This record gives sequence, structure tokens and C-alpha cells, in this order.
Amino acid sequence: MIRLAFRVRPADAETVLAELTELAPTGVEERDLGETIEYAVYGAEGELPSLPAVRALIGDALVDVVSEEVADDWADRWRQFHEPILIKDRLYVRPPWCPPYAETPAGDIATNDDVVASDVLELVVDPGQAFGTGAHATTRLCLELLVELADEAEAPADSRGPVLDLGSGSGVLAVAAAQLGWGPVHGVDHEEASVAATIENARVNGVAVTADRFDLLRQGASGMGALDDGRPPLVLANLLRPLLLRVAADGFTGTPPHALIGSGLLVHELDGVAAAFARLGLVEADRRTLGDWGGLLLRRA
Repeated sequence: MIRLAFRVRPADAETVLAELTELAPTGVEERDLGETIEYAVYGAEGELPSLPAVRALIGDALVDVVSEEVADDWADRWRQFHEPILIKDRLYVRPPWCPPYAETPAGDIATNDDVVASDVLELVVDPGQAFGTGAHATTRLCLELLVELADEAEAPADSRGPVLDLGSGSGVLAVAAAQLGWGPVHGVDHEEASVAATIENARVNGVAVTADRFDLLRQGASGMGALDDGRPPLVLANLLRPLLLRVAADGFTGTPPHALIGSGLLVHELDGVAAAFARLGLVEADRRTLGDWGGLLLRRA
């Protein structure tokens, strides 16, 4: 078995991951090495993407390529890179092979001593195709802002209003929103496999989420249609800067959103994206950072 790894600059990481998923639909392993982000694929000789194809796809973002033979138990060891996380002592995001929060040994998850296990929501996400499990900084920032928004919501937990998840990926944000009381929840993504993953992860977690395929970059947010609800939606947008700027430029069809949680951004990109949405009447209410990444909460003025 061969492990073929591609190291790229953090600024290019999200774009590279989207491209590599096309070449390696069975899954991409991600490791943060500090100065670079490493994406790796596994396979037998002849099954892996060719280096010319990868170089043509990634281009100048590629820093280094590392190839090595690995033991046959790589599939089991791959699971070690997907660890559960606890968001704001409220939401426990875990892959299906990790035990529920209540069964997790003390000390394995950093938390407050007074957290009651029965108060923690369980969100189970299978990261089989690297669409996102909550562990990446941008997803984690969105989840933190989403949990805090739920905590401050005046509406009852079962009537917080509609949610539109742009670039739903695995559906982790959409499913979390449904678990926290929003609804209806709808996700869009340009990858058919992501749409299927969103629907499947919603089913596994016992919540109602719909999803369909839509290409924001080519079709534009204004062509997406509106949620058939009538209430202002909450928009979740863990997207790259060009996509977020496209959404800000196009505006929204139907009832304008009352709030938007956005990430997928490097820290130095936050000001420009916040300014773009301010022209739509969505002004910055909160921002936070984790490493090189940042997230925004925007509210209607």
C-alpha cells in the first residue's frame, strides 16, 4: 500500500482539498504540519492519482510531494486522525467508531467538571470522504457561533426558523442546526456526493434536513431560489473567500437572512468579506479566530 501526500500552503488548503476530492473520491487524509497542510491518499500502485494530473490540478499551491509505503492496517490507523470534539460544552461531534460522550473516559475530552452528559447533544458524522467532520478550524468556528446563537435565541428550541447551509459538505452544520432547534434546514453543494452525505448524516442523527446540488460559483446565489417558509433564514456559509464574495455580490432571493455565520477564511480575509456583506445590510456582530483561520457572525442591521 502506498501513501501519497501533497503539502500545500495553508492559504491554498481549502481550494486544494476541493480539487483533490475530484481525483480521490474515496477519501483524503488531512494533517496540519504548521507551515504546510498535508493531504494524503492511499492505494495500491496504479490506483493513485498520477503526479502530472495532481500538479496540473494544484499548480503553484503545491509545496512538496511525499510518497511512502505503509502497512496494510492503514485503514484502521486512518481513523486516528478523526477525533471527537466538544463544542461549547453543548455539542459532541464524533465519528461513528468513537463512543458517545457519556461513555468517554474522563480526561479524554477537555470540558468543565459540571457538564452533565445528558445535556450534551451527540452529532455523529462519518468522515469517509473528507467532506468535513467538525474538526477543521473553519467548521469548528461555525459550530461555536451556531451554538452561541442557539443559546441566546428568544424563540423556543423547536421554532427558531429556517436555515440555509451554503456548501453543506458532510452536512455537519446543517445537522447541528436541526439538532439545536432550527427548521426547516436546507443545504446546497456543488458535489453530488456531498448532497448524499448531508442527507445520510441527517438520517443517522434523526433530524430533518433536505439538500440538493447547486453550483454557487457558476450559477450565483441569486439563482438559487428561496426557502419556502416566509421567515428570515439563518445562512451558514463555510466557504472560500471567492464564493463568499460572490454570495455578497449576488444577494439573496426571497426574504433576506436575519443573520449569517461565515468561515472558510484566513484571518486577513475577514475585513474584506465583512465589508462586502455590510452592503447587503448584514453587519459584523462577532468574529473569532483559531490559528490562521477566522469566522464571522453577521446580523441584519
